[in-house]
Amino acid sequence: MATLGAYSKKHKVTVVGSGNWGSAIAKIVAENTTEHPDLFEKEVQMWVYEEELTVPTTSKHYDAGSKFSTQPHKLTRLINHFHENVKYLPGIALPSNLIANPSLEESVHNSSILVFNLPHQFISGLCDQIKGHILPYARGISCIKGVYVDSEDVRLFSESIGEKLGIYCGALSGANIANEVAREKFSETTIAYDPPPMDSRNPSRNPTPKATTPQGGTPSSSQLDLTAINEHKDTRGKTSKVRLIVPPPDLPPIDHALLKTLFHRPYFHAQVVSDVAGVSLGGALKNIVAIATGFVAGLGWGDNAKAAVMRVGLLEMVKFGKTFFSNSVHTGTFTEESAGVADLITSCSGGRNYRCAKMSVERKVSIEEVEREELNGQMLQGLSTAKDVYGFLKKRGKEEEFPLMVGTYRILQGEVKVEQLPDLMGK
Repeated sequence: MATLGAYSKKHKVTVVGSGNWGSAIAKIVAENTTEHPDLFEKEVQMWVYEEELTVPTTSKHYDAGSKFSTQPHKLTRLINHFHENVKYLPGIALPSNLIANPSLEESVHNSSILVFNLPHQFISGLCDQIKGHILPYARGISCIKGVYVDSEDVRLFSESIGEKLGIYCGALSGANIANEVAREKFSETTIAYDPPPMDSRNPSRNPTPKATTPQGGTPSSSQLDLTAINEHKDTRGKTSKVRLIVPPPDLPPIDHALLKTLFHRPYFHAQVVSDVAGVSLGGALKNIVAIATGFVAGLGWGDNAKAAVMRVGLLEMVKFGKTFFSNSVHTGTFTEESAGVADLITSCSGGRNYRCAKMSVERKVSIEEVEREELNGQMLQGLSTAKDVYGFLKKRGKEEEFPLMVGTYRILQGEVKVEQLPDLMGK
């Protein structure tokens, strides 16, 4: 585990987002900053989109004689008073060092670690607000599942955040149902973080002289001052547009050990890898496979059929990553990590993409109709992902290489029947 050692400063952490998953992650982070005062400032800021409400009658905090239960109050005040997000994570006690803050700019002020956990459609606007208010050497972790996909490109949320803010940002994803994590039921997650070279080669951590080139040769790695380099590679192996600022030498390095210390709990085991693209893709592509699994479940074909769909789906997820992110994706991210196979199993066992696909077949209606009736205005990520991935593959003439993903889209479009899925998979 990381230790403070000779470092005189500590990391301040802010969680941007306070829905059920945002609050659950903030709870974990605040527990760990308390337990590791040598590395982190104890207080954790959590940015909350402000709204007003009264304490629900179903809440343990409801008191007919209390102004909190009879008059509307700001959500941040309720969270800070009761140490509970009474709207989005009811019944779960939050640490007292977790402070709800309605000001985005104030919440990120002087934070060296930013944890993003909000709906993906708000990323761009929030980053525009944050820009200029964060430490230039801050680093980020995106807990936002999925990727941007259109016919032109596949873009990672973490890299979009990084480019917007001029920082490096990793990702966290896995088989993580927010309410189960918040209730401290055992689960695992995967953190993907590929530390930029200048972060792990700070001279104070590994003192070396300034780079000098021996006569007739080139400088060795021990002679190079890599902190002078502000470039790093993106997940496609290209030089990133972002020119990073080196964190000060009196802060502990943000590396795999430190991130594990920040996120790992006895009930929430965190594994740290460097494959940011693989972790991000797993959180998106598994939704297509979950729809296909739901289709065969709706037909009553049993567990063998569901297992077959998951097997083929996992192979196509690996192939997609290796084909379009060949410079950074590792097969093991999909086959060994929570962000890959474990998240796939969870999504194909009871996730909403699976459940809605199953009900659409059983009721003999479109999945869009089930979505409208069952999800109270929420959207199925698998529908848009299937459409966007199909468009991306079609433009590159790759449809035949991904028969399950393409076949699932064609079923959704009504081009083929669900019963034809085994034939489509076998092509």
